[in-house]
Amino acid sequence: MSGRPVTRRGRGARSNPHNRFQQWRREPFDDGWDSEEVSAAKIETQLTPDPSRSVVGRNDSPDVPFDRSINPYRGCEHGCIYCFARPTHAYLDLSPGLDFETRLFYKPDAARLLREELMRPSYRCDLIGIGTNTDAYQPAERNLGITRELLSVLNACKHPAGLITKSALIERDIDILTEMARDDLVQVQISPTTLRPEISRALEPRAAAPPSRYRKSRQCRDTGRPAGRARHPRTDR
Repeated sequence: MSGRPVTRRGRGARSNPHNRFQQWRREPFDDGWDSEEVSAAKIETQLTPDPSRSVVGRNDSPDVPFDRSINPYRGCEHGCIYCFARPTHAYLDLSPGLDFETRLFYKPDAARLLREELMRPSYRCDLIGIGTNTDAYQPAERNLGITRELLSVLNACKHPAGLITKSALIERDIDILTEMARDDLVQVQISPTTLRPEISRALEPRAAAPPSRYRKSRQCRDTGRPAGRARHPRTDR
């Protein structure tokens, strides 16, 4: 086999490199017996439940403007080739390449765990970022609805939240976002990478097309909250 990476339709990565924690390496080698190109076979997305016993992550970084976040998913099917979160798949003993966008993990108990966290007497309210590592509105969310469940809990508890996404699926939750916006409890950011669809298809093959993102940004602004610029909701509640 020649071992040359091939482009797979709908995927950002062309290969599955080893993760940084593995102690061994494997490389393709052409021994002359088979010189055919590597097949560009379709790779199906695998979804696996994540049995995490907590859902709110904390950070103390001076470079991050919030100290807590929730990521309903590990890995991201959008397949953005430049995604900073790709190396985090190494902690699951998986590759930052094709594994990151095809072997996904979801947190089915996220809403329950969040509710339990907010009910603790020691909990102090502050902005929670949702989908800060991988997109909370990636394709799997359409059927799983974990992000919507989280927003429902936050809305019921009058808790501030921030969202950032590349997906048009956020339109589905406009009803909840509108309610939260009335109380100044939500900030939505929709990130555009390019205005050229052909570049977007190459860099982020399963994310919404740029024109669609701008339309969703306008719809989010119509709920009463600015979309696309950094500003925290009030947390004095």
